[in-house]
Amino acid sequence: MIKNSPPVSDKDSQVTEYNSIEILKFEKKSSLQHSIFDMNHMIKRDGVNNEIEEMDTHEESGEDIILHVDDNTITNTSMNGEIEDTATPMDAETDDDARSEATFIFTKDNFSKIKDTVLSPPCMIRNLPWKIMIMQRVINNNNADRSSKSLGFFLQCNGESESSSWSCHANAELMIISQKEGVENFTRKIQHIFYSKENDWGFSHFLGWNEVTDPEKGYIKDDTVILQAHVIADAPHGVSWDSKKHTGFVGLKNQGATCYMNSLLQTLYFTNQLRKAVYKMPTESDDSSKSVALALQRVFYDLQFNDKPVGTKKLTKSFGWEALDSFMQHDVQEFLRVLLDKLENKMKGTCVEGTVPKLFEGKMESFIKCKNVNYESKRSETFYDIQLNVKGKKNIDESFRDYVTTEILDGDNKYDAGEYGLQDAEKGVIFESFPPVLHLHLMRFQYDPITDCCVKFNDRFEFYEKISLNSYLQSAENTPADYTLHAVLVHSGDNHGGHYVVFINPKGDGKWCKFDDDVVSRCSKQEAIEYNYGGLDDELTMTVKHCTNAYMLVYIRDSELKNVLQEVTEKDIPAELETRLQEERRIELIRRKERNESHLYMNMNVLLEDCFDGHQGHDLFDIEQTSLRVFKIKKSNTVEDIAVTLSETFGCAIEQMRIWPFVLKPNQTYRPVYFDLETEMSRQMGDIADNHPWNIFLEIIPLDSGLNVLPSYDNETEILIFFKLYDPKVRKIYYCGHHYVQSESTFDDLVPLLNERAGYPPDTKLLLYEEIKAHSVQEITTFNEPLEKIFDDLTDGDIFVFQRNDASTMDLPNCKEHFRDLMNRVEIAFCDKNIPNDQGFLLELSYLTKYEQMVEAVAERVMWVGPKLKEEKEITLYPNKNGKVSDLLEEAKKVVELTRDGSGRLRILELSSCRISQGPDESTPLDALPHQKFYRIEETPKDELHLEEDEMLIPVAHFQKDVYSTFGIPFLLKIKNKQPFSEVRERIFQKLGVSEKEFEKYKFAIIVTGRPKYLTDNMDTTIDISMFRANCPSMSLLHKPWLGLEHANKAQKRNRFNYLEKAIKIYN
Repeated sequence: MIKNSPPVSDKDSQVTEYNSIEILKFEKKSSLQHSIFDMNHMIKRDGVNNEIEEMDTHEESGEDIILHVDDNTITNTSMNGEIEDTATPMDAETDDDARSEATFIFTKDNFSKIKDTVLSPPCMIRNLPWKIMIMQRVINNNNADRSSKSLGFFLQCNGESESSSWSCHANAELMIISQKEGVENFTRKIQHIFYSKENDWGFSHFLGWNEVTDPEKGYIKDDTVILQAHVIADAPHGVSWDSKKHTGFVGLKNQGATCYMNSLLQTLYFTNQLRKAVYKMPTESDDSSKSVALALQRVFYDLQFNDKPVGTKKLTKSFGWEALDSFMQHDVQEFLRVLLDKLENKMKGTCVEGTVPKLFEGKMESFIKCKNVNYESKRSETFYDIQLNVKGKKNIDESFRDYVTTEILDGDNKYDAGEYGLQDAEKGVIFESFPPVLHLHLMRFQYDPITDCCVKFNDRFEFYEKISLNSYLQSAENTPADYTLHAVLVHSGDNHGGHYVVFINPKGDGKWCKFDDDVVSRCSKQEAIEYNYGGLDDELTMTVKHCTNAYMLVYIRDSELKNVLQEVTEKDIPAELETRLQEERRIELIRRKERNESHLYMNMNVLLEDCFDGHQGHDLFDIEQTSLRVFKIKKSNTVEDIAVTLSETFGCAIEQMRIWPFVLKPNQTYRPVYFDLETEMSRQMGDIADNHPWNIFLEIIPLDSGLNVLPSYDNETEILIFFKLYDPKVRKIYYCGHHYVQSESTFDDLVPLLNERAGYPPDTKLLLYEEIKAHSVQEITTFNEPLEKIFDDLTDGDIFVFQRNDASTMDLPNCKEHFRDLMNRVEIAFCDKNIPNDQGFLLELSYLTKYEQMVEAVAERVMWVGPKLKEEKEITLYPNKNGKVSDLLEEAKKVVELTRDGSGRLRILELSSCRISQGPDESTPLDALPHQKFYRIEETPKDELHLEEDEMLIPVAHFQKDVYSTFGIPFLLKIKNKQPFSEVRERIFQKLGVSEKEFEKYKFAIIVTGRPKYLTDNMDTTIDISMFRANCPSMSLLHKPWLGLEHANKAQKRNRFNYLEKAIKIYN
């Protein structure tokens, strides 16, 4: 028995006694130099260390060695200290390279002669090579006469790999085997995540060199030392681990922080009865991007038939989540409830309706029973999961007993028993039934009043593979409440974050698998259950971190086990769904191929001359708004190939078209330039289009031109220029084509051409401007000199803007002002501050707009409302400013949709703060309408075209609590004098089209001068129309009497974005 620690010098080790544990310093050694660094580790006095030991990486040269592996001698010359032969492990399954656990032995002869690093042959575990690495370590002390030696003992993983993306978590027991009877093996344990920069881990000072080489100590015999490593490794990440091959299942890709969702989805997937029901949900007509049901079907289908990890981006996109949601961890229980609720609603009215409650719904009875009087209150409730306390509870039985323990209500906490007054009572719950699939949430996250925050309790909490819940039932059910553990969701970390994995027993036969996002591996029952109890356990400290423990348990009732875990075959998937998913997969493969080959292709965007029509900004087009013809072409194609393609596409010969590529000029304008098609025919597109996509203006012969070939163009003497016309009356720019001009031409020569294209008389005086760059134009004053003298750098693609010389009184009299206005354009949102949920409207105005101009722009808005009063929409009209209201209504008829059997007549109404009244007369001139008012146009109902003397149109509006808190869409209602209110109420109900249940909540009031007079629905209540006649004709709308409908405003409030403490929502 070794009772002392490995010897180290006093100067290099500081030993602190604490409960018979020594804390030592360690040394790190690299291939270039020896250096000493401090690292704490703990060693038990008996020489066996059960705590986690840590050390760093080593890469050192080796020597010729003779190895003994399991009594078989292998002679081999090693390169860099590594032996290429494969070690024979002690495990029975020696041919299983994917195994999770193995023990292998390394026998080293001539041990006392070791100077450099020595590596054992590899042992394959989890498809990675593992080696024992040993070396002699020398610590030089300050005393030159003294130095100490020790044995360095490390475990190396995947040491020869050049990849930097792999990682593998493992626990290991490193051992020197005793060769003397009565001497125990010397053992130390490690736990580490191996990766490229730390591919070995162990102890620089595993045991003193003198102790190892002293035959009396029992570790060496005939200068031979036997070393052993027992390794338990998780499946690796970042390497080609074939989950399907090793387990038959595949994992789910992590989007950033979706491990919690992946764990839960795997659990639901292996609830086979639910999976069958999900497949049978009708989704034929669902939107592929918004249907949660279809997205879940897709995930389940891929999990069942894919060979590679499955992505979940389409699923989270169907939730309506943004990218940030995928990087936020949500609560598993909350997410489960929201998802099951979504599925339950989707299954209603289908052949699988009721599947969710059938599988997951249990019942419990809450009761309060008075002790001294005969009074008891009971309420039956359903549940989909049970939350069990962990704090202070040893196991699942204690938590269930705590759950059903009654609470005594006495003292200041007595129960109010109605007519019996305050009474002493017992409060509690008892289970009426348990579901086939029982979800148990362990309450490890709770509020801590001391720290005033949520904390995680990592206390040890035991749960079992088999449980019986019969004793917690109110009365026995038809079958025993005996359950088998099916899944264990595990969380590693604290309340601020961490990582989720799930252990699942897919067939309920005790054969467990670990699902860690995209990696699936076989595991033992002990790993799935005992290792996830939590707490501090000497036996598990090496294997499991203290903060790793079970968070949710899934049990299946034994009597329902075969039904819940029934086999799901391809026959259970509807043919329509399978066809759709396979077609999606086929399209996805095509797109993936296109992405992989995208470097071989480029886009060519073709603009014809009509693409320039309607463009209001600088240059000739806006790439984001213009309708382009996009061609995907190979970079290896020649210009001749492209010319042939364009000729075939547009139905014209090569001689009938001319290519003008767009280039970005030094002044940041984007203009077409000359391209010599004949000389460039043999060049490849990849050489021509340095910055693809390649945008070109394709000049082709107009169909009505009568020409067979394009006019000739001489690049030496001619220039391609473009023309735009500015009309200050409507503040718009019109494209007026292109033209080849001689450099010696004058603008006087061009004026007749410009007047012809604009439709002006030939002698019309024009103003001419050059568009120099973005929002910058310069007036041209010289018309009679050659262009080459006026401009120093006149080039192809230059743009000239012209207009009549008679617009000095306009708001934007010339194109220079127009471009200045465009540069300052901005969208402004207008909302009524008196209406809490007013969505408002947008207007595009200029930063330079004056207040009076803004009022006029707002006043020009006209709203249209349909006959169902569901929504208003803004319409834009262009009536003659000298016209009348009747002209405005005629203009509106051209843009609105009238009802098929309606009156066909429109009327204009005045709006203010969601209130309404009769608008101006049709004979009113438009310029006489007040600028500060809003108007609405609607179709006049047939029954309101003609009014009798005792009839009237009264304004009706919605309000909430306060008569000034109006909202919604107001309307006019035709009533007769002394008409019973019950009839009026019924007509309002028919007009609004709301549900009877909702309409019952409405209250009705006649509001006069801001004071409501509420109406009662009885036979004697009638409406006196004289109450609605304004005393003063000039009275404003806000003071006119109206009929109010009081009810809650359920309009959606404006969006507010807050990603902190955000509830889980599935929007679609």
